[in-house]
Amino acid sequence: TSRDIKATLQTYLPNDKVFVIDDIIEDVRPEEFALIEAKIEDITNLEQAAGDSPVIKLVNYCIYNAVKEGASDIHIEPGDGIMRVRYRIDGRLTEKLRPPHLMHAAVASRIKIMAGLDISERRLPQDGGIHVMMEKRPIDLRVATMPGKHGEKVVIRVIDNDKASVNLEKLGFSYETLKQWRRLISLPNGILLVTGPTGSGKSTTLYAALQELNDEDSNLCTVEDPVEYNLTGVNQFQVNEKAGFTFATALRSLLRQDPDILMVGEIRDAETAKLATQAALTGHLVLSTLHTNDAPGAVVRLYNLGIEPYLVGATVSGVLAQRLVRKLCERCKEAYEPNTNERRQMEKVSAQVATIYRPKGCPRCRNLGYSGRIGIYELFVPDDSMFERISQGASLNELREMARTAGMTTLRLDGISKVVAGITTLEEVYRVTA
Repeated sequence: TSRDIKATLQTYLPNDKVFVIDDIIEDVRPEEFALIEAKIEDITNLEQAAGDSPVIKLVNYCIYNAVKEGASDIHIEPGDGIMRVRYRIDGRLTEKLRPPHLMHAAVASRIKIMAGLDISERRLPQDGGIHVMMEKRPIDLRVATMPGKHGEKVVIRVIDNDKASVNLEKLGFSYETLKQWRRLISLPNGILLVTGPTGSGKSTTLYAALQELNDEDSNLCTVEDPVEYNLTGVNQFQVNEKAGFTFATALRSLLRQDPDILMVGEIRDAETAKLATQAALTGHLVLSTLHTNDAPGAVVRLYNLGIEPYLVGATVSGVLAQRLVRKLCERCKEAYEPNTNERRQMEKVSAQVATIYRPKGCPRCRNLGYSGRIGIYELFVPDDSMFERISQGASLNELREMARTAGMTTLRLDGISKVVAGITTLEEVYRVTA
């Protein structure tokens, strides 16, 4: 009921920020927050419950508030007699609400209706999407449901198209790395790979590169699963595995579309790797991603996908590994003198460091001490001697040693440089690097 929702909000929101759901949603003008819903013909009891005003307003509030707080994901999780709503903000999950458990089935059904999913199917995972207009800008929501012991868990990925308009200079590259990366993306052909775990900002880096390359003289084409952001002037194609439109199928067809630059969302299999290599050999620039722990590891991954070492050596122009670390809140970060161990780490990138910073917490950063994220990078650019060894099937350890000898800045060292600059903390850097 509305009373239950109000009680939940009063429990989890600060006293000076208590709002009633009715007030929050009614105060938002329709043109600021319009949800495009799927139309359902057969109305069941569950659908009627999903259409009740308190349920609609709770779901709308969860979405609206998540976008306002900059969340990348919304988790709606049923438990043993509980239901909780968590947001992933700056890479960390934070509990925001704990509505009455009895509302869970109706809330899940409401989201499934909005996403055009089958609300009667609760035994199998489902995927769908919702389109939102909020404050006159489009927001896409990707919905994934998963049946569990206590009911369906729902995860909503928030895709804010405003975030696609990021240029390379704002991603956290050092001057030298940015200079090298720009030189690489300006090459007429070859393969450029961006590596890192899920959620490390690989797609953002590729989109920023494409925006920089996008002009009237070039045919830029992407194959993605799914298309995360719409790029004006770029031909974007979405994979549809069920229909047989795979990465490999799309890439094979795109090579007949007179492309200049190709972006493949991910090299997942041997066939896609082979086609990407062929595209690079025939005069195209190919950008893609792989899941490896570091930049040199991408070369070995291509070996393992069945690409002959001499072809890897002939096509791979560079590999960028990356992670995301939380940035210290500029308003409340606290300076302190590093201890002996911290000073020893700092000396790897700077001769003398008298002061570094730690998180404190203030209302602006929700008392976390951190606000936003920034990338740390490792750019592997093989020289002639490395190309020769790559063509001979160099091992991972050999590649790493050659890269360090050639002066490659590792992920950890780039992170430590950002600690010295007062941008983040050693704890954050250690959390995401080996």
